[in-house]
Amino acid sequence: MEYKVRLEQLSSRRLAVVRRRAASQELSKVVPEACGVVWGVIRSQKISGAGRHVAVYLDGQINLEVGVELDAPFTEYGEVIASGTPSGPVATTTHYGPYGQLHHAHEAIRQWCRHHGYTLAGPSWEIYGHWKDEWNTDETKICTDIYYLLVADNGSSADPDRRGNIGTS
Repeated sequence: MEYKVRLEQLSSRRLAVVRRRAASQELSKVVPEACGVVWGVIRSQKISGAGRHVAVYLDGQINLEVGVELDAPFTEYGEVIASGTPSGPVATTTHYGPYGQLHHAHEAIRQWCRHHGYTLAGPSWEIYGHWKDEWNTDETKICTDIYYLLVADNGSSADPDRRGNIGTS
């Protein structure tokens, strides 16, 4: 699959999340379970403007925050807390296909950054498209946006229009 990696400047997006730590092989269980916990609180508080599911990977140890985008503040409850996506310059791409293949998109971004002289700042995150019935029969249409925060001033061109295509197998 070929990925088009883009540079963007992002503002923080408000989130309701739970914090978790998981091994990579546990993510397919941990992320949906955590999203369910958050949605339970959002529904009980009748929060309007709740959006897509998000997983923010805070470090290489897979300490993460999992939850949902929000348009408005909410009241923290139990383990569900307020947070936000990182803000600043990012390298991003969109993955179409099963979640089990997301690692290809992550590798494409990391490879693009190495090739173009960008330094990763630490956090990365995935924003999962709203589930569509057609995805049950055609996994190639599942849409996930992946972001990597970059060091703000690392000597590379800060041109947000710089684009690149990276192919992976």
